[in-house]
Amino acid sequence: MNLDLFTVMPGEKPLDHLNPTGGFTGIFKSVGVIGDSLSSGEFESHDGDGNVLYHDMYEYSWPAVLERLTGTAFRNYSRGGMTAREFYESWADQNNFWQWNQAYIIALGNNDMFVFGHPVGSTADIHPKNPEENGDTFFGNMGRIVSRLKEIEKDARIFLVSMQRRGNEQEDAVICAVAEEMKKMCGLFSYTYLIDMTAYGPVYDEEMRKTFALGFHPNAMGYYSYAVMIGSYMDYIVRQNMADFAGVPFIGTELKK
Repeated sequence: MNLDLFTVMPGEKPLDHLNPTGGFTGIFKSVGVIGDSLSSGEFESHDGDGNVLYHDMYEYSWPAVLERLTGTAFRNYSRGGMTAREFYESWADQNNFWQWNQAYIIALGNNDMFVFGHPVGSTADIHPKNPEENGDTFFGNMGRIVSRLKEIEKDARIFLVSMQRRGNEQEDAVICAVAEEMKKMCGLFSYTYLIDMTAYGPVYDEEMRKTFALGFHPNAMGYYSYAVMIGSYMDYIVRQNMADFAGVPFIGTELKK
């Protein structure tokens, strides 16, 4: 039997091999997803006057697709327009979203930077053991979220998702800088990994949106495709770090590997 499917080949990039089953993403029994409209499955419709209406349709979101593909429970804590600040300061508490999971995916940033203009900050704003000292910046609030999740489950595997480039030079410069800082953030917390859609995901430009979007947000095929990319990237991370994931069944128990 050839085991290449379950190992990382020399020179392999994270999305070189898309796995429609999600691969090793299925080793988790529950994954919490913290995100904005991309994670909530937001669709755009129009009223009789041509005004754009926005709808969070969670059953079409990429976490829902991954749940169906993998059999893993994906708990969606997202909402259109969400920011790291709002999630930490109010949204999670109001909705009882500080829940235990074996793993969490955090996909935020678009609204923080491009809608509300929150300061980006840097990893210097993050104090993992003293999150109350974090700066009120995107990275400071991201750090607060991860610290809180680590309080709930210290061994949880955390996956940060960077934004896709858009083919806009000014915006892409910000997106690339944030992705680089996210790499540093992963080093501040145990079992924390970057799903670098900035470097390895397709550019979400006007040409891509002609096929995979309904307005600015993805269409049903776009969300499905994104689910396959996220699942494949998580599978790649597991294959690249087998020792880190060997004890996943023991997360939340007193058992040790």
